[in-house]
Amino acid sequence: MRLWTLHPRYLDTKGLVAAWREALLAQQVLSGLTAGYKHHPQLIRFSLHPQPLAAIGTLLAGIAEEGERRGYQFNITKILKSGTGCQIEETEGQLLFEWTHLQEKLEKRAPALHHRLKNVITPDPHPLFRIVPGGIREWEKF
Repeated sequence: MRLWTLHPRYLDTKGLVAAWREALLAQQVLSGLTAGYKHHPQLIRFSLHPQPLAAIGTLLAGIAEEGERRGYQFNITKILKSGTGCQIEETEGQLLFEWTHLQEKLEKRAPALHHRLKNVITPDPHPLFRIVPGGIREWEKF
C-alpha cells in the first residue's frame, strides 16, 4: 500500500489507478470495515489525524479529480466522508523520498512521463498535505 504525499498529477495511469484502489482500501481499514492492514505503516498519519475518514476522503477526492482531468471515471460515491479543509503535516524529506521512489518506477514503467518530469526538483504535494521541514518518516520502509 502506498498513500502518496505527491500530487496525483505526477502518477502514470497504472499509478493513478493503484492510488485510487489503495486509498479505498485504506478507507475501509480506517472505517473498521476490514480487519487486514490495520497496522500498515502508510496508515499511521491518517490514524493520528483527528478526522481520519475526512483525511482519507480528501486524499481520494484529489485522486478522483486528477482522474477526471484525464478523462477517467472513478466512482466518487465510494468516498465515505468529504474532508474539505482537512490537512496533514508531512515532511519535506518524506515528499522527496517518495519523489525519488516514483521516478524509479516511472523510469521503467512510463519512460516518456519520466522524461517529462526529470527537471522537477521539488514536486508539489497532494493538497491534503502541508509540507514542513524534516526528514524521511520513521514508518517509511526503505
